[in-house]
Amino acid sequence: MLSRVADSLYWMSRYLERAEHTAQVLDVNLQRMLEQAPRHAARRWERVMKTLRLVKTKPEKLDAFTLTSELTFNPSTRESILACMAAARENARQVREQIPSEMWEKINKLYLRVKSATMEDVWRGESHEFLSGVREGIHLFHGITDGLMNHNEGWHFIQVGRFIERAQSTAALLGAYGPDLVNAADRIADVRDYFEWVGMLRSCMAFEAYCKVYTADLRPERITEFLLLNAEFPRSVHFSAIMVQSALNAIAEFTGTKKASRANRLAGRLRSMLGFSQIDEILGEDLNTYLDDIQHHCAQIHVATHQIYISYPIESALAS
Repeated sequence: MLSRVADSLYWMSRYLERAEHTAQVLDVNLQRMLEQAPRHAARRWERVMKTLRLVKTKPEKLDAFTLTSELTFNPSTRESILACMAAARENARQVREQIPSEMWEKINKLYLRVKSATMEDVWRGESHEFLSGVREGIHLFHGITDGLMNHNEGWHFIQVGRFIERAQSTAALLGAYGPDLVNAADRIADVRDYFEWVGMLRSCMAFEAYCKVYTADLRPERITEFLLLNAEFPRSVHFSAIMVQSALNAIAEFTGTKKASRANRLAGRLRSMLGFSQIDEILGEDLNTYLDDIQHHCAQIHVATHQIYISYPIESALAS
């Protein structure tokens, strides 16, 4: 496989995952406007920006309409839905000959739907319908990808991009709620705490899955453990690490690359770190430091994957 094809498939997948995450976080927080007092609005939207890894100097001056507009339709905001869909579509366009036509048709149709919408239409109409439509469109795209695309190295590059992005997004979500989770573990929770925790779980579509494991008993240590260390929930950091390592191992087999390469070793290290960690140890030490380590590992895996498969020196290709 050409390195440019691998690169486009990888970034197409990352941008789609990012767009889905932004749509879900926005949808949850817009619905929560009905259950929270206006005085808590600044804190809520500041947390949204931290969840999406965005920085604003004065978030309290940005109202819900302005922030929703920026995170949905601003092409210069890297986490906005429109920017992510445009980037995903462009990467898919560059490899149209490598993917099933149904994949291209779906991503093109979804992009055009987002591009043709306006903030006024979304705000005056039903924001939930628009944002859930974005998520469902991306879910359908992944279903088409898994059902119609050959599960060769290209498909595995899609998995690497998808789950690296997901691991970082879930870690960032935990980081945005981290101080409150740690503080709440030492006191009796109140109604506002429960609303916050439900919103957090819903922001990564984890509420129902959590309840199936722990019932509706919401506790900060259990929520953190579920989103970080659960190996079965598809949106946990641990599950994402397992999928990244599995995809990189498959790519190594397809390409004849050593499984002991730096990318594979880093992925294995991240999986081991999550597999052998205990939630009481994580919360007892420093949750933010642990989450920063996860982000650092993901960034290192990204760099190593590019160095091995995409931006490698010509001498390496000639020698292989």
